[in-house]
Amino acid sequence: MIYYHGVSTRQIDNSIPTIQTAGSGIVFVLGTAPIHTVDGKTNIPIMGTTYNEAIQSLGYSDDWKKYSLCEVMYSHYKLYEVSPVIFLNVLDPENHKTTVAAADIDLIEKKISLPFDAIMKTVVVKVETGTGDPYTKGTDYELFYDNDKLILEVLEGGAIPGGATKLNIGYDAVDPSKVTEAEIIGGFDVATKTTSGFELIDKVFPMFKVIPDIIICPGWSHKPAVAAIMNSKADNINGIFKGKALLDVDTTTVTYYADAQTWKQTNNINSKNQLLCYPMCKLGDKVFHMSTQVAGLIAKVDTENNCPYESPSNKPLKIDSTVLEDGTEVAIDLQQANYLNSNGIITALNFVGGFVLWGNECACYPSNTNEQDYFISVSRMFSWVSNSIILMYWSKIDSNIKRRLIDSIIDSLNIWLNGLTSEEKLLGGRVEFKEDENSTSAIAAGKIVFHIYMTPPSPAKEIEFVLEYDSNYVNTALNG
Repeated sequence: MIYYHGVSTRQIDNSIPTIQTAGSGIVFVLGTAPIHTVDGKTNIPIMGTTYNEAIQSLGYSDDWKKYSLCEVMYSHYKLYEVSPVIFLNVLDPENHKTTVAAADIDLIEKKISLPFDAIMKTVVVKVETGTGDPYTKGTDYELFYDNDKLILEVLEGGAIPGGATKLNIGYDAVDPSKVTEAEIIGGFDVATKTTSGFELIDKVFPMFKVIPDIIICPGWSHKPAVAAIMNSKADNINGIFKGKALLDVDTTTVTYYADAQTWKQTNNINSKNQLLCYPMCKLGDKVFHMSTQVAGLIAKVDTENNCPYESPSNKPLKIDSTVLEDGTEVAIDLQQANYLNSNGIITALNFVGGFVLWGNECACYPSNTNEQDYFISVSRMFSWVSNSIILMYWSKIDSNIKRRLIDSIIDSLNIWLNGLTSEEKLLGGRVEFKEDENSTSAIAAGKIVFHIYMTPPSPAKEIEFVLEYDSNYVNTALNG
């Protein structure tokens, strides 16, 4: 023993770990983007924290029917002002393209406007009639994307004659219509050892350390096979995390609100992991899939509360009408909206104070009437608590099972649950280490079980006031 004479101190590790809660309302959106304008990536998750950052990585176009990721960029960043968003583009300019035959095009003030879909690196420019060697980009002419055009500009001092009135131009054009449903769904290619489509949601947490708990795919989610894979992924992100898949009813076939319920049944949309939206919506001249706007609203409400305990229902949407795919306006009144809600479909209602989201029920309703499953906010709170606990205690995996470990987990979890209760994000919550759930053989085999009891507040979906005529007030008034 080393000799010491005096006062000393030492520190030990805190038995109560720092609480690390999961984010909520973080959107994973799969679709198409004009990546040919920015040399973007295909089947690589991209995290965008700002509008400009997303555009720099993926490009932008107002043609949302071709480029669905741009719809989400506009809604999330411009309208709801929330981030981040995880984008996955499946459009590949190398494969999803068509060849445009070379033709003579008028040169006006030394410029030519080509379509936005033209792929810059494929452009071949020759003298009128297309004879001879092609001109050289950067020496004879320059190309740049400007809004909805690819602009060719003749450079001074190049080989293109100053008096030229036409140039012969051919190119490949990106063609989003060639993206297939199978490419959206994705999978693992054994031959190339590559992953694509929705399978890539499992790469998000390892790459960015965020859990994408809201999954959308505007323009595709109405397809049964796509809806099925979205449901599967929402229930099993990275094999352990939970989320919600936001789906749209197909408004090309469902043009009357009452038919949405039949469409839902026919397409087997009935999971607690799904939120089903009808119809589409519009702001000015921009048409949105409702799932896009609902994702933005959920993210906004979650951000304001730091968790998903509050329902997004009866909160303002950024729209001025509800429409079908073809732009036909469909006004949903209160009775129609409540009919949709009673069948597990959320919608938009313009009743008091402008357009709001209307509906508290997941798609499992009314066949599933367990509040833990069908109420959007209650169900999402269970998922959020589950995701948060995984993050909090992952570092405890492979620790020796001792009483101190068990007490540390119980104490820290109860402190956290008590904090959520004091903030009224839970009505109550506690954790117990129950003897009947922890047999000696299970503990010896390395497994311990903690039982969490919790009750998130339910949304006040119905408020009733009872009015009664009281004749006593007559006597009181007349007799002074």
